Amino acid sequence: MPDTSPSLLASRPVIPRPLQVVPGEENGLALTAATRVSADPEARGTLVWLQRELGAATGLPFSSGDEDSEIRLSVDPSAGLGREGYRLIVDDEGAIVIGNDPAGVFYGAQTLRQLLPAAAHRDAPIGDTDWTLPAVGVTDAPRFGWRGLMLDTARHFVPKREVLRYIDLLALHKLNVLHLHLSDDQGWRVEIRRYPKLTEKASWRTRSQLGNPRPGEEPVFEERPHGGFYTQDDIREIVAHAAARHITVIPEIDVPGHSQAAIHAHPELGEVGEIPVGQRWGIFDEVLAVTDEVLEFYRNVIDELLELFPSEYFHVGGDECPKTQWKGSGSAQRRIREEGLADEDELQSWFIRQLDDHLTARGRRLVGWDEILEGGLAPGATVMSWRGEEGGVAAAKAGHDVVMSPTATSYLDYRQSESDDEPIKVGTLLRVEDVYLAEPVPEGLSEEEAAHVLGAQVNVWTEHIDTPRRLDYMVFPRLSAFAEKVWSAGERDYAEFEPRLLHHLTRLDAAGVEYRPMDGPRPWHTRPGVHGWG
Repeated sequence: MPDTSPSLLASRPVIPRPLQVVPGEENGLALTAATRVSADPEARGTLVWLQRELGAATGLPFSSGDEDSEIRLSVDPSAGLGREGYRLIVDDEGAIVIGNDPAGVFYGAQTLRQLLPAAAHRDAPIGDTDWTLPAVGVTDAPRFGWRGLMLDTARHFVPKREVLRYIDLLALHKLNVLHLHLSDDQGWRVEIRRYPKLTEKASWRTRSQLGNPRPGEEPVFEERPHGGFYTQDDIREIVAHAAARHITVIPEIDVPGHSQAAIHAHPELGEVGEIPVGQRWGIFDEVLAVTDEVLEFYRNVIDELLELFPSEYFHVGGDECPKTQWKGSGSAQRRIREEGLADEDELQSWFIRQLDDHLTARGRRLVGWDEILEGGLAPGATVMSWRGEEGGVAAAKAGHDVVMSPTATSYLDYRQSESDDEPIKVGTLLRVEDVYLAEPVPEGLSEEEAAHVLGAQVNVWTEHIDTPRRLDYMVFPRLSAFAEKVWSAGERDYAEFEPRLLHHLTRLDAAGVEYRPMDGPRPWHTRPGVHGWG
């Protein structure tokens, strides 16, 4: 267990748990209208953020000062803190945040804010509040370099303002990857100027399946159009907002399955001609053709997106791709013969490798769901292991980088209790404690193999999440538990974590997050009569 003071964490608990916390002997630092903030050039971004966020919550000006300022921010790679690490020291004369890098300074400032009352997470002052930082010394650094959330914007569109809000919430929890699922059967969510039909035709559907049918029953539909997409300027804003908070935004365009929306806009991409944008949830036979023209189309899409997303990684999906249409397709069978492939599994692998080559030539790295292992893995590909841990284990043993995201412990659309009051229960039971206690690194890996585990992420699929309020309910507080799991080193004890989480909920209250209460849903959270699955 890290060296952490239980008494201090009980009164001002920090989530995720820091590596080391040492209480000071002084009275702490009172923040007043005279409190000044300074930063060296590399920490300037955090200074601006801190002035804006704490200034709004406290009503204090936090004027910029010099080296005599009460709050000082600096970057010092020689401090021995490790990547994204920081040291925070508070006494009655001031507060110092030293980061190994600019990200470390930012995370130190997030900890500083958590040491203040929960009202520090509001957008305006609410009255008399004692804005005193306790005297303390904190030394901290993350366990993993990939600490992510996948947000499915394809099944139900998530408006830009909500994406920006979630970036702030990720930053609060020291998470650093936002994976945006931008295309699927049910919608295409990003502007591609070369192919305007993708947003003119594929960004909306005429109706949406409501819940899942009971055995023997037909699906029920909400007879209302649903749609939306991000303009390229929207994406630039999202990426910039995230970068200022040291979060990388990774785009996903799902191929060669889950492509009904794209095929609707461009029937020449598919095997059977014109089809509607998907209205139902599930896995469908419609897949992309494997012609040169289809590959060129997606290379062009990727090239436009690479200009918008500077991330090292580009996600190509690769999951749940039925092979039925390829088995009966003349062009697919011809491709198998011409390329000397064994079967349709190798055909999918060949398709993915073409995109991997394209990304590699542009200095980027391909990441995909673990089905990209089937038929042979592209040389530079990173595997996101979702069908349990097996895919991640196989990839790590083969020398490939891995992000762990197994469904049983990582799918935040899964049910949170067995109560009938839970809204549209799907999947298996995934409680806060289940998320918290699950170990990201699979057993049985050698030290060298385990080093290929870049980290982990949780996924939020939105078939049954159609409003921001429902999104908050499904994500929180489980995301808070996940954040500690991927940031904090050492053993995890849920009995120790739960009281800190209960205090942390007051911060989420102040930030306006409509999380699921620990004792279950409130009446307005329920979805009477809407059936799930699992």
